[in-house]
Amino acid sequence: MNSPVTEDRRKEYWRRTLRITAILMAIWFVVTYVVIWFAVPLNQFTFLGFPFAFYMGAQGSLVVYVVLIVFYAWYMNRLDGEFGVSEEG
Repeated sequence: MNSPVTEDRRKEYWRRTLRITAILMAIWFVVTYVVIWFAVPLNQFTFLGFPFAFYMGAQGSLVVYVVLIVFYAWYMNRLDGEFGVSEEG
């Protein structure tokens, strides 16, 4: 059985949760909007034989989204265990 979580521990848990969420949302924003906004200059570079902005729009952004989701799930499971609020008994 998990011990009760103190107010200080609860605040620390939410501070770290909000920080990782903000960081991952910033990465999402850059991948989703900034790459497209600068598509013309970014197309000067190629990645796997495709213009970079085209690649990011077609495949790269999807890969980044999946990595963000996997990292968030891993990080939050670890954080939940550290603070004793894990769903696993």
